Amino acid sequence: MRGLASQLYSYFCRFKPRNVQSSSTSSLFKTKEEISMEEEAERKVGWLLKLIFAGTATAVGYQLFPYMGDNLIQQSVSLLQVKDPLFKRMGASRLARFAVDDERRLKILEMGGAEELVKMLDSAKDNKTRKEALKALSALSDSDEAAAALHRAGAVSAIRSVPDSADDQDITTYKSNLLIRFQDSRYN
Repeated sequence: MRGLASQLYSYFCRFKPRNVQSSSTSSLFKTKEEISMEEEAERKVGWLLKLIFAGTATAVGYQLFPYMGDNLIQQSVSLLQVKDPLFKRMGASRLARFAVDDERRLKILEMGGAEELVKMLDSAKDNKTRKEALKALSALSDSDEAAAALHRAGAVSAIRSVPDSADDQDITTYKSNLLIRFQDSRYN
């Protein structure tokens, strides 16, 4: 390895080492200068390999991640249609995390996320599922267009039908914030 590093160092630095010997006998008789040159060469080769790896990972990520966005949103909306409350909560949680800007909120609406969230909230039997549905509805309602679509999907009646929970204060907070948001006359 040291011999290879020494050769790469001489190639990159346009410097030819004076006396390169075999690695088995030369390690006993090396000067401090030769050892420091080899260590520097090994360090440079290590950085070169790290840069190659980082460049490759960046190129692969750049090619794959644009296709994952729409697929993940569609999968999350599909999770809302499953009967198991755990999967419904996972889908709602993912939608709440995806709804960070108006473009993604509208994409969720186009894929039927608003209607599925309202159905999920209507059919929820436990507080964990209600909380995740309300959290996702709250994230979606930050956009005026999305709030109007949620209002048309019947979100107000579904939100009002959610019982207040003494155990989980977040449910009451999400519920009251959503009802205040929908009281605006623009949606009526």
